[in-house]
Amino acid sequence: MSPTVKSHAEPADLQPVRRALISLSDKTGLIEFATALAAKGVELVSTGGTSKALKEAGLTVRDVADLTGFPEMMDGRVKTLHPMVHGGLLAVRDDAEHKAAMESHGIGAIDLLCVNLYPFEETVARGAGYDECIENIDIGGPAMIRAASKNHAYVAVVVDPADFAGVLAGIEQEGGTRRALRQRLAQKAYARTAAYDAAISNWFAGAIGETAPKWRAFGGELKQTLRYGENPHQHAAFYVTGDRRPGVASAVQVQGKELSYNNINDTDAAFELVGEFDPAQAPAVAIIKHANPCGVATGKTLADAYRKALACDPVSAFGGIIALNRPLDAETAEEIAKLFTEVIVAPDADEKARAIIGAKKNLRLLVTGGLPDPETAGLTVRTVAGGLLVQSRDDGRIAGPDDVRVVTKRVPSPQEMADLLFAFRICKHVKSNAIVYVKDGVTAGIGAGQMSRVDSAHIAARKAEEAARTAGWAEPLTRGSVVASDAFFPFADGLIAAAEAGATAIIQPGGSMRDEEVIAAADERGLAMVFTGMRHFRH
Repeated sequence: MSPTVKSHAEPADLQPVRRALISLSDKTGLIEFATALAAKGVELVSTGGTSKALKEAGLTVRDVADLTGFPEMMDGRVKTLHPMVHGGLLAVRDDAEHKAAMESHGIGAIDLLCVNLYPFEETVARGAGYDECIENIDIGGPAMIRAASKNHAYVAVVVDPADFAGVLAGIEQEGGTRRALRQRLAQKAYARTAAYDAAISNWFAGAIGETAPKWRAFGGELKQTLRYGENPHQHAAFYVTGDRRPGVASAVQVQGKELSYNNINDTDAAFELVGEFDPAQAPAVAIIKHANPCGVATGKTLADAYRKALACDPVSAFGGIIALNRPLDAETAEEIAKLFTEVIVAPDADEKARAIIGAKKNLRLLVTGGLPDPETAGLTVRTVAGGLLVQSRDDGRIAGPDDVRVVTKRVPSPQEMADLLFAFRICKHVKSNAIVYVKDGVTAGIGAGQMSRVDSAHIAARKAEEAARTAGWAEPLTRGSVVASDAFFPFADGLIAAAEAGATAIIQPGGSMRDEEVIAAADERGLAMVFTGMRHFRH
């Protein structure tokens, strides 16, 4: 049943603030704000810990329990869910029936609501148990916020301490708040409760194993307004969610220009890729351009790994993103500083490295404090016309030789097997159709995003030849390399192209109708081939 729609007198633009209800979990700026309100004669009403903090600061405060005539009960679960509160927030001041109800029941108007919510997102982020997460779901807070926001014609609602100053300025200069401000505050308040409920519902779905709930909601908090999106005519902003996975969203920018939309997208791709490689085993470097790797390598040192990664495709690396799986050191910083680079992202950076990079004023340096766990569950979201595509993050991994099946007569050598596993991890982060050549823990050639897999194989081989000419090598690194494919070879032509480029071993998911034909082609050329049974399409 739809609500009754009544005609009301047009509310005044300027609404006075005589009473404020304040209930804050995060008490940042509370005392200063409440003191300023009290100095303007605003009556303060508050709950629990907020009331205690205000009284300790010497302010006169009326407890909500005194207002409602009921004590806080059930461990604080019930305190503001009462007509004395919601009537004061929802009453249409210019409606005769509403005014009569307020007078009849002794309900006083609440002109300003300041609420922030129980720290549900933070509780989940620190790995709290199920019961503790449930107890940190706020009920009264969202109810009051929604009530005040609906009645923004008369009531100002503040959910962000950043808005304290604007509200105070209106009260001090004009004795109240203007409609335009109340509208902006209400919009922000609804967005906050929406993001809060989205965090709860998505956590809940994960906790009970619900992979496709009937309704999905996503929300985030603005971290940065961007100059533009992928192109200058597109509007863009960067929002962070409750996912505390180390990466570009959680990184501290040590120096450099403001990140762009494309910087953020590419940096995320680079850091997710380098997170595949355990820093305790070997330093690793990934160089990304337009969300695709153009060079990935491990080495004896970070600087060694960087030089090897750069050699794979030094032309494409110009203006790229560099991701490291270990803290940036001085030697590596000096090497990177020789090339124009947009962003460096690493778990940390030592003081000498920071000083070296500091000479490049526009170069962005991000430190994340850790690496993303490639096996951590999560969701990825993409918009389509009229909807959202939601899937679990690609956390599939081929951990070792026991996870693959040799399908050819020849078995890969230990070095080939190590390179095959390395190449397949990289394939996971290359746009489909993906072909990756690797030799001795270094990418030799990468073919990405082609409509035909055989084209990707040819492009990767050609890039390897160009890199060899640039470096003055006798032959491209694809000679004696291994090759990885993100999906099966539908025909033998892609495998043959890889063999002609010099590959000696292949790793691929398998599963094609023509697997036997492809295996026969490999045996005919003396190649070793393994099947993973796992595909890594990336669109």
